[in-house]
Formats: sequence, C-alpha cells, structure tokens
Amino acid sequence: MDESQIADIWNLFKEYLDKKHVELAAEKFVDLLADYGVDDITFKEVSGTDKYLDNAINYYLDLDSEYNDEEDD
Repeated sequence: MDESQIADIWNLFKEYLDKKHVELAAEKFVDLLADYGVDDITFKEVSGTDKYLDNAINYYLDLDSEYNDEEDD
C-alpha cells in the first residue's frame, strides 16, 4: 500500500467518525497498517495529510522523543 492509498482511506473514513474518537481511530489505523507491513518510510511519506494521522504516525515512529532528545543536547 502506498502513501496516496493510505491518505485516501483515512480521509474517506475520518469524515464518518465521531470527533472525540478521531485521535484513537488514527492510532488504531496506523497500528493496523503496521501489522499489514507498511514500512516506516511510507509512514513518513504520508505525513502532512492530516494532523490526527500525523500525530499517530509520529507516536508510532516515536519521532517526538527523538526531537525532544535532540533539543536537550
């Protein structure tokens, strides 16, 4: 699955989600994609599609802690 397919699927279903569940749904979506073999590079290429999806990808890839570690140096 490529980045455009991931973005299309997320944007399609996001519209039907209750607003208070979008963040959790994004996390579960990213976990499911990872289980099906989507690699880290593809996740990085999807970044910029949606803030909720970006947050879930960053959490999955543990990017926030990498940025925080660099800021502490």
